[in-house]
Amino acid sequence: MKLATVAQWTVRICGLVLIVLGALIWTGHGDQLVDVHETFGILLVIGLWTLAFLGARAGLPVGLVVVAFVWGLIAPALGLTQANILNNGWHWVIQVIHLLIGLGAIGIAEQLGRRIRKATPATTAA
Repeated sequence: MKLATVAQWTVRICGLVLIVLGALIWTGHGDQLVDVHETFGILLVIGLWTLAFLGARAGLPVGLVVVAFVWGLIAPALGLTQANILNNGWHWVIQVIHLLIGLGAIGIAEQLGRRIRKATPATTAA
């Protein structure tokens, strides 16, 4: 399934870029990159939701599809509001939670991609 492969690679590449950008932003060396980080985050969520849609069509468990969709709502909601949460010395907790939510999104996408490939019979090119 080519679309699933494209979506999975989109999540992988965006995830890597997001981790690098997030580290730069977190250490104070990339404040000007926040908009780029947000854009890649949106692309990652689109890739995750694409995999969730394809997973639903492939007959994957509804629970996994729902978790992927909801996770795709939580990640940007937290990311876009995290600057206003725990603005004191405990803000790092929110940053760690945001990182874990992002890594979770990548993990869910990997699981969806693997299961879609298993559920979808391979076709040979003519």
